[in-house]
Amino acid sequence: MDFNEGEIIYIDKPLHWTSFDVVKRIRLRILRRIKQKKLKVGHAGTLDPLATGVMIICTGRATKRIEEFQYQTKEYIATLRLGATTPSFDLETEIDGVYPHEHITRESVERTLPRFVGSIMQIPPSYSACKVDGRRAYDMARKGQAVDLKPKELVIDEIELLSCELPEIKIRVVCSKGTYIRALARDIGEALGSGAHLVGLIRTRVGDVTLADCLSVEQIADMIDHIDVEPVLEEEKKE
Repeated sequence: MDFNEGEIIYIDKPLHWTSFDVVKRIRLRILRRIKQKKLKVGHAGTLDPLATGVMIICTGRATKRIEEFQYQTKEYIATLRLGATTPSFDLETEIDGVYPHEHITRESVERTLPRFVGSIMQIPPSYSACKVDGRRAYDMARKGQAVDLKPKELVIDEIELLSCELPEIKIRVVCSKGTYIRALARDIGEALGSGAHLVGLIRTRVGDVTLADCLSVEQIADMIDHIDVEPVLEEEKKE
């Protein structure tokens, strides 16, 4: 493998890891293997710490393809709990609101989900990487500061109800770049006359890359340690 020329690695991101954690671990492993001090390594789309699934890592000159991957369609499996909200709309924060949900039925869920298919406007969560006056929204939110985020246009291609065991529902979502599934959970809860937050999220596909194509961080690390690598020329080390 030639990590400087560019390699593309498919990883199943572990639960509780940040996307930066994954990139850092892979970069350090590669640098140790190829005996270099620097190497460009980046990912093509952030996953929240409480999400798992497909994450594309690019190295060296392949980092030029990151934007290409970011714009590809993504698929998620999301588990929503109805009747309660959290500030982050997932389990990162404690429940801050409880709402009635006894009126919600499978039929009402099935009627509601199609409303979100197509081109929609979505307000990102306060706990997000969006920037407000140069500052990350999540930094402001975690300090208890007000965050004013503008709606963004995105596209939801498909929403499928996979299971309905109220107050939890599981859905499959196919969507465009920039979609916050946590915000979608919030909006679905409101549309059902209640509240909702995520209790599970898996990214199952990015473009044509599926979970079946991905390896664990440990498997990738072992592969890096044992695979043949291209020798680095002295002039390349100086770049």
